[in-house]
Amino acid sequence: MSEALGAVDEINSFLGWCKVKVDQESKLKNLGEEEIKKILEETQNGLFSVQAELAGASKFVSTELVKKMEKEISLVEKEIPAIESFIMAGGSELSAMFDYGRTIARRAERTVVKVKDQGEQEIQVETLAFLNRLSSLLYALARLVNFRLGVKESSPKYEK
Repeated sequence: MSEALGAVDEINSFLGWCKVKVDQESKLKNLGEEEIKKILEETQNGLFSVQAELAGASKFVSTELVKKMEKEISLVEKEIPAIESFIMAGGSELSAMFDYGRTIARRAERTVVKVKDQGEQEIQVETLAFLNRLSSLLYALARLVNFRLGVKESSPKYEK
């Protein structure tokens, strides 16, 4: 249980750092920084609900929040080019941070699923959906930032 609480706390804290970085990204000014910060703040609030649920409180992620997150992902995906292959993390510092956050979010999701599967705590289906979509949201934001900054995505080059 403590591992799951720590993992969710870690991604929540990391998203706070991303919000600060959005403010510091001078090239992003007037390219939607307030919109991105709002998405991050709403996500952080959702993560606090996840932590409260893990701790046994009667606080839960709502179906509406999950639907809103899915809508945000969809809107971002309409703005950016379609994915044609795997994309290497990086391009800009903020994009790389969102990519790294995606991996932290996936770890948090795995630890919460483990808590549920081992019967340590009952976890709502919306919580699991929220954590699952979080990594997709961060991936979309990583791509969005690079797109808005005019940074070209690069695909991995496989050895053979």
